[in-house]
Amino acid sequence: MKREIAWREAQTEALLEAKTKEAFFAAVVKAGKELGFEYCAYGLRMPMPISNPRMLLLNNYSPEWQKRYVSQNYLSIDPTVAHGIHSVLPLVWSKALFDSTPEFWEDARSNGLRHGWAQSSYDAKGNVGMLTLARSRDELTQTELRDNSPRLTWLAQAVHEAGVRLATSQREAAPSIVLTMREAEVLRWTAEGKTSGEVGQIMDISERTVNFHVTNALVKLGVVNKTAGVVKAVLLRLI
Repeated sequence: MKREIAWREAQTEALLEAKTKEAFFAAVVKAGKELGFEYCAYGLRMPMPISNPRMLLLNNYSPEWQKRYVSQNYLSIDPTVAHGIHSVLPLVWSKALFDSTPEFWEDARSNGLRHGWAQSSYDAKGNVGMLTLARSRDELTQTELRDNSPRLTWLAQAVHEAGVRLATSQREAAPSIVLTMREAEVLRWTAEGKTSGEVGQIMDISERTVNFHVTNALVKLGVVNKTAGVVKAVLLRLI
């Protein structure tokens, strides 16, 4: 137990001390190597701006594989990415996982990516990240997975929190948006397709009062209509 605590403290300290994406990723690579992986990748997608979400993509794959991944648009068919979008459960690479994308699988293997593990992380602000650890030799055994699962899952979350903190610190700080209970409630009913009159009946308030709360919420959210307000509020987990 003491050894485990010491390991986590060391990783936390390294991630907290990282002030640049290079230092941050160096800490991630080091942690991955300590767990027996030579390659790692971390991707972060932030919810704003809606039209062009901010992203952070880092990996130590070979330059050849990085170019190949982009040129072949493998992101659109990568089954590990598809899994990460819908689940936070850890994923171990297997032939069955890549059955629907055999060319992608063979291409990855020819570039040294033969065995791997991945896990996504989500947070209350709508940020989505995925940590992938891979190696060219030695299949992941059940014993290894059993022994290292707590560290792997903890690392995925720790890296995500540090990545979000780094990405946020490198952009202009945006004012925190706080909706009142009434503002959040009228937006929730609006998201269900209710008109202002219907929302007023449900909440037992006048339509004018509903529109007052909607207007205040839109101003706080920095949008000009209810549709944009609902979308932004949902993405920011405000409703």
